[in-house]
Amino acid sequence: MALAYVGFAILFAGFSALGVWQVQRLFWKLDLIEQVNTRVEMAPVAAPPPSVTVTRADDQYRRVRASGTYDHSRETLSKAVTEIGAGYWVLTPLRTDRGFTILVNRGFVTPAQAEAAQRQDGQVAGPVTITGLLRISEPGGGFLRDNDPAGDRWYSRDVAAITQARGLTGPVAPYFIDAEASALEWPRGGMTVIRFTNHHLVYALTWFGLAGMSLFGLWLFLRENRRRRLGDD
Repeated sequence: MALAYVGFAILFAGFSALGVWQVQRLFWKLDLIEQVNTRVEMAPVAAPPPSVTVTRADDQYRRVRASGTYDHSRETLSKAVTEIGAGYWVLTPLRTDRGFTILVNRGFVTPAQAEAAQRQDGQVAGPVTITGLLRISEPGGGFLRDNDPAGDRWYSRDVAAITQARGLTGPVAPYFIDAEASALEWPRGGMTVIRFTNHHLVYALTWFGLAGMSLFGLWLFLRENRRRRLGDD
């Protein structure tokens, strides 16, 4: 009997704790969504130099601006799937006028525009000023595949790996920038998708429901135990 009580108590406490945790996660996610929505609407600020620490919590999707010159000879194509189909992100080093380099995701191209020769109008020469969203590096890979620097196959925008593979020298920012839409047809900027899954309320209700079921199970157990005792009498 005592072991049964302990078992039901453990189940109730465990399910309740998980429900409370999901409620905490819910409020954290709602706060994060509000912060990001605020960041993307703010006036752009100067892109932080490599000496400044940037974090996902504080800087992801912050609007930034940078000026400099693109090094098109060192661009990188990273696999992408967008609302207009599959293709590539075009990542180009921007050598800023502040003495450091930033990888800029200039936008999306289809497989037909993968070769720079097929989008010469987009290979802007000379000084430029770009505005976009600060994005945290995506190490490792994506699409269930690892990046292959040796084979020049990229499935995520891994700043450190691309920096090394392209032999970028001097200070390089540890983040990249998703450029906003421009007059260029290709690469097509401004295609950042900002979406957060938020199922924490459903999860919380599930865990609290299981906690309630454990109490109901205890009640059934006590009722059956009482019925048996009365029957024995």
